[in-house]
Amino acid sequence: MMLLAWAASSSRRTMNGRLIIGALALQLIFGWLVFRSAGGRDVFLRVNDGVNTVMAAAMAGPRFVLGKLAEGEALHKAGLGPFILLTQGLPTIIVFSSLIAVLYYLGIMSALLRGFAWLFSRTLRVSGAESLCAAANIFVGIESTMAVRPYLSAMTRSELCAVLAAGMATVASNVLALYVGALQEVFPNIAGHMVSASFLSAPAAILMAKIICPETDSPLTLGLNVPPAYEQEGGVFEAIINGAEAGLKMMLGIAALLVAIVGLLAICDAALIAAGGVLNEWTGWRMDWRLTSLLAYPFYPLAVLMGVPASTAPTAAAGTPDEAWLVARLLAQRLIATEVPSYFDLAEMLRQAGPAISPRTAVIAAYALCGFAHLPSLAIFAGGVAALVPERKRDLALVGWRSLAAATLACLMTGCIAGVFAADTPAVLGVGHSR
Repeated sequence: MMLLAWAASSSRRTMNGRLIIGALALQLIFGWLVFRSAGGRDVFLRVNDGVNTVMAAAMAGPRFVLGKLAEGEALHKAGLGPFILLTQGLPTIIVFSSLIAVLYYLGIMSALLRGFAWLFSRTLRVSGAESLCAAANIFVGIESTMAVRPYLSAMTRSELCAVLAAGMATVASNVLALYVGALQEVFPNIAGHMVSASFLSAPAAILMAKIICPETDSPLTLGLNVPPAYEQEGGVFEAIINGAEAGLKMMLGIAALLVAIVGLLAICDAALIAAGGVLNEWTGWRMDWRLTSLLAYPFYPLAVLMGVPASTAPTAAAGTPDEAWLVARLLAQRLIATEVPSYFDLAEMLRQAGPAISPRTAVIAAYALCGFAHLPSLAIFAGGVAALVPERKRDLALVGWRSLAAATLACLMTGCIAGVFAADTPAVLGVGHSR
């Protein structure tokens, strides 16, 4: 993955060896702690249980407002009703957005950001501003750019690339609940793995961004610890209100984006299938012309590089796609349709009566999909930063596609780390596992 980033680098002779070694070491150490260390494994399970407990409690608000529309998840799991994403998955975003806002007000979030920013700055030898932004992206989404707003105008192109890549390679903590809800039934330990993936992806994003767009200038905040910039609310209740409003905007934005993109993708697939059907008839091919299937071809070798098996499992039926192809399709789908449909499709793969993928492959896919590395986010993040510093629009346009490539490779590298340490047993999913 790093070699691919180097091949796409804007300056192949300018590599930061300390950053490469430090970022890789951070990821390997954290991966070992989560998957192989007895103490780390215990902490992982406690975090998983804690997130699940908070999620279960957070559903009290949606149930109070939406009634049985929010309670339908239990019916769905019992096979008695459909799962409604708008009322049973997305409302948790509002609750978690308010929770994050309260943690900011109490100073807890600021302390966490400063701690991680210090770790990244010292270990990776990058500027304080990009370290702070990467740390913020572990917990929040596009709002992370607000934490470094005073420094955006003076950032180098390399720093801007790192800021965008960190935003797209990670996910906001308020949407983690959505992914957990999609997979928890078939992947009981998914909450802990999502938290783990968030921590792994931050240094991976800096690493890939600095390989693809190396630093050739002198960052203003290099070697400095910069405090997060944010507006302090007047009280806890104001923080709850602001967080709820931001969460509602995000929830409706995600819903609208999914409606538009999934609908447009279906229209595109219909056109491609119609045109491809004619070619299949003329040539005798049996090719799947859907856009996600076409884009899966370049992702297939990347899935194999992550460690996903490239041959059909012995128990699989004849003609069943191999695991690498299934994961490649999920990655292709994430690139154009966001990670939400990909996580629901991953859940369906595990829900099948002879699962289409092994537990280890499911873990690799869950880690690799944990990021906003898709085309809609490129527009959102680049547009969001451009709105804050309109004088840097040209630079943002120049590094935008590089940052998406860096974010994609960072997510795949996170999948690699999971694949190195994850065992191919049901216990890694939390199925049949006991403390």
